[in-house]
Amino acid sequence: MGMLRDVPLPTEPIDRFAPIVGQEQVDRVLAAGARVRAAAPDRIIWNVNSTEVGGGVAEMLRPLISYARGAGADARWVVMGGSPEFFHITKRLHNALHGAAGDGSALGAPERAIFDEISKANACELLTRVRPGDAVLLHDPQTLGLAHPLRAHGAHVIWRCHVGTDERNDQTALGWAFLRDYLTDIRVCVFSRPSYVPREIGEERVAIVHPSIDPFSTKNQELSPDTVRGILAHVGLIGAAPGPTSFTRADGSPARVDRCADVVGLGPPPSAEVPLIVQVSRWDDLKDPIGVMQGFAKLVEGDAPPAHLLLAGPNVHGVADDPDAARVFDEVTCAFRALPHYVRRAVSLASIPTADVDENAAIINALQRHASIVVQKSLREGFGLTVTEAMWKRRPVVASAIGGIVDQIDDGVHGLLLPDPTDLDAFASALRRILADPKLAAALGEAAYTRARDKFLALRSLLEYAALVERVTRG
Repeated sequence: MGMLRDVPLPTEPIDRFAPIVGQEQVDRVLAAGARVRAAAPDRIIWNVNSTEVGGGVAEMLRPLISYARGAGADARWVVMGGSPEFFHITKRLHNALHGAAGDGSALGAPERAIFDEISKANACELLTRVRPGDAVLLHDPQTLGLAHPLRAHGAHVIWRCHVGTDERNDQTALGWAFLRDYLTDIRVCVFSRPSYVPREIGEERVAIVHPSIDPFSTKNQELSPDTVRGILAHVGLIGAAPGPTSFTRADGSPARVDRCADVVGLGPPPSAEVPLIVQVSRWDDLKDPIGVMQGFAKLVEGDAPPAHLLLAGPNVHGVADDPDAARVFDEVTCAFRALPHYVRRAVSLASIPTADVDENAAIINALQRHASIVVQKSLREGFGLTVTEAMWKRRPVVASAIGGIVDQIDDGVHGLLLPDPTDLDAFASALRRILADPKLAAALGEAAYTRARDKFLALRSLLEYAALVERVTRG
């Protein structure tokens, strides 16, 4: 078997955005696509990352590449392969670039040898398909070892780093030191925030692009209230009468939710009428799921209205490039069992099935639409896609004032921000404030929707990436 996997994608028309953002913006994207195509009609724009399911990068690539095709570009997506040792190293790098030690394992010569070996195996296969003059967007540290071979082959390389932290420490220094040699001949490196750019990369090689969402994707498409309840009741996340579980797949075909979630909880699921506080994320220490539970416990101990907390993440066996997921989920489960009985009755842990990407997205869509509050209490966050998803669905958000989240939300306008994500009393107070004030919840949700529409939709990203392709392929 080869190292690379092709991800089949449809071609999506971008004129569907016109009713949301106006025809003028659609025409600008079409013009940019025409320029890219005219400059080199046979050029392929490749995207390479390390997983097609689970995590924000995969979710962004799927619609962006489909819309790039709709704008006239020959855009494709391949997923690189790797050994468990390789993905352990890249997870360690992921944590380091966030300023965290993770499991504290080494990033030395033996790890570099493994990284290089897997990179070489992927590059050998990729170079049989990429032609000189093609453009290749490499996503995140897992792919960075492909840069030198691609450049030597005559490809135009852009590296997109989706992670980072505003503060430098010994861990960020360790991570960037490991990656430094792979960055030398990349023309453009793309980050989500200026503060994420390391000193190793000169300003002239940097571009800033905010992540975005697709409002028409399975995860963000409109669902009727009956369908929302029907899906969540079927998968076992709320107690409600059976209802429709149908949705529309990314390719436009009809489908329904058939699988159920694996749920850890005490007693039956909460009634559909109980306000649901939801955090959707990978099972990752940096998302602080244990801190979310402990902060919610403080809410339950007070005089807040009744509510139920649901921590939802992918099935731990469904994300190939995250070897820490099973450990973190086990630790979260242990922390759940250590909570007082009356708190555990108001908390659920849900592993959402990932065997069917569209089904997984439909479940998350229903969950976010049903939520009374969406939480993202991360300790580190490059950019909170789940925050933008909730904003698009008019949900009030409580999130940490860290990383890209502060670019998404103005505190008190589009949601409530926590200056210190470890302050559990402040977290409980923010939840209590929204639960007790329906007018505030509605106002935050409406302002959040407008912000997401104006700043964080896929059409904007298409324009920015088209400009980058023109930049690296010019002259």
